Formats: sequence, structure tokens, C-alpha cells
Amino acid sequence: MEVPTQPGPPQSQAGDAITYSEQHPHSAPPGVNDFSCHPDAAHPHPVVLVHGSDGSAYANWAGLSPRLKEAGYCLFALNYGQKPGTEHYGMETMTEGAHELDDFVARVLSVTGASKVDVIGHSQGATVARYYINRLGGAAHVNRWIGLASPTYGGTFFGIATAVTSVPGGSELIERFGSEALAEQVQGSDFLTTLNAGGDTVPGVEYTTIGTRYDEVIQPYTNVALHDPGATNILVQDLCPLDQTGHFNLPYDPFTQQLVLNTLDPTHAVVPPCTFVPLGTGIAGVIIASNF
Repeated sequence: MEVPTQPGPPQSQAGDAITYSEQHPHSAPPGVNDFSCHPDAAHPHPVVLVHGSDGSAYANWAGLSPRLKEAGYCLFALNYGQKPGTEHYGMETMTEGAHELDDFVARVLSVTGASKVDVIGHSQGATVARYYINRLGGAAHVNRWIGLASPTYGGTFFGIATAVTSVPGGSELIERFGSEALAEQVQGSDFLTTLNAGGDTVPGVEYTTIGTRYDEVIQPYTNVALHDPGATNILVQDLCPLDQTGHFNLPYDPFTQQLVLNTLDPTHAVVPPCTFVPLGTGIAGVIIASNF
């Protein structure tokens, strides 16, 4: 686990955030990991941000963190699942990531004096956080879980992943060319089957998923949703059909960011303006930043 503390600037696009994080390793999103921050009565729960596969705290949260900080939250984020010998995170098993999150939340609670945290995860980070809550006793320490584009029941990756895993050695192939965590996020994986067995939620935690009909990773997009008690499932297009944001852009989408703020503080919810977001927004930037 790494706790990034080098302040980075705000970003409005995922691709720019990825590029900056690669050029400035160990960067923290704006307003994050100030361990002198103490929650107030209006925002009693520190917010812990959990990044996605092959991501980082900065790459995922440089757009949302400034809005959360401006709203008055104490913010914290870790880089977990580091692939040995690299600066790539979110690459080890999700169980390992969940144990790192467990340690980090304990530190946040100890330093801030708070009784519980709210957790926001994007993609793999949402499932890592849910494993921590559901299987490692995190429910005692978490007030709200918010999953953005959560691979709750996994993705088929346009059918490619399920086709690969259907043949002997297919999962190992995904691990070799992707990561162990990526293989665990395929629809029907042993990891997800075990995690969701007996109920995909546990009592005492408020669960909210925010998904998009145009998810480039989780197909069918309905696999984002939770099925069991205590869950609220939000589809961006049900509220704003003009917003065709996808998987990677979701944390940088202003409409989605306001939905997160509303979920954290429903008594002061604001109806976000519904504006047109073209299909594929941000994808080119993510591909360029990730491969060049």
C-alpha cells in the first residue's frame, strides 16, 4: 500500500489525469490525505476513495476530489495492489487489495477520531471496497458504500473475456496479459461468485451503485447493479438520457459527480443540470495516456 501525499492539480478528463500521474508518480488528488483534517458535525464521516484496475488515486479522483473537498469533506485515498517492480496499482488480487484497504481505513479512523467512513470506489475499487465490507468486517467501520461502474456481477468485455475463460487456461491467459484482478472481474469468476453468495450486501451499510448504459467494460451494464437489501441502483441515463458517459469517464462526469454528492448528503441534494455528453467521451484520451 502507498499513501500518496504529493499534491497534484485538478483535472477534468481521465486521460489528462493518467498522463499526469505517470509523469508525477505518488501524486495525490487535490485535497486528499491531509491527516490533520478532522470531520465536522455536518460531515462526520471521512471519505475514502478507492481507485480501479491499473489506476491510481490521482488518475481516478483528480476530478471528483476537488468537488468533495469544496463541499467540506475530509478526503483520503490509497494506492493498492502494486505490481512488484512497477508503478502500476490495482494489479494484484482483489482480496489483497481489500486487506490493504482494511489497514488504510483503520489508520484514517485512528487519525481523524471518526467512528465510520464513507467509501467511494470506481470499477475494481468498488468491488475491493465491497469485499472489505462484506467479508473482512468492514461493515462495522463503513457508513456508506458508493460504487461507480462497479463490476458487481462482472463483465464479459464484449464477450471476449467470457470466451477466453471458457477454454482451459483462459483465466491464466487474462492474468498473464492483464492481471489477476482483471480475471476476477470477469462475469462468472470464482471470486465474484463467492463474494455474492448468500447476498451481495450486508446489514448496516447503505449501498449505492451509479452505472451507465454505455459502459465499455461491464457488459451487460445491468451487471453493475446490486440485488439485495440495502441497495440503491442509479443509472445515469434514467435521470439524464443526454449523458452518454462511459466507464472510464464516469468519475469525471459532472452529472455523476453531483449524484455522488447527493448520495453522501441527501438532505442537501441538488438536481444536476442534464447536458449532452457524447458517446465515447474521454476514451481517446485514456487510450493515448495508457499506451504512449
